[in-house]
Amino acid sequence: MTTEMTSTSTETTGQELVTITEAAASKAKALLEARELPEGALRVFVAGGGCSGYQYGMALARSVEDDDVVLEQEGVRIVVDPESAQYLEGAEIDYVDDIMKSGFSIYNPNAVKSCACGSSFQASDGSGQARACC
Repeated sequence: MTTEMTSTSTETTGQELVTITEAAASKAKALLEARELPEGALRVFVAGGGCSGYQYGMALARSVEDDDVVLEQEGVRIVVDPESAQYLEGAEIDYVDDIMKSGFSIYNPNAVKSCACGSSFQASDGSGQARACC
């Protein structure tokens, strides 16, 4: 079964909503292939919680919602819901694989405070309520 993915326009400041590095794209493609999702996408989102207020999330998506922003970069579809998009504009998705850490990471210019774990943040608009650190 093939799921059609369509692009939804979004107002940005002349740059892509999010970008993905070559390393992250390569890992995402490998994961999509391993899960037999040739038409799938990497869903990037922001959820409440985390020690700094918000936390990042990523998942492999089989389909998209009608209001999702869908981008294609480095041969990978990236899907972001409208609520998360406001916190991710200008963010970069990377994949790190070294002796200290292995996994996806997000550099987010909208984060003014983040935890040492790097998976949670407080937004520049002051939103996000800090919790006890992991």
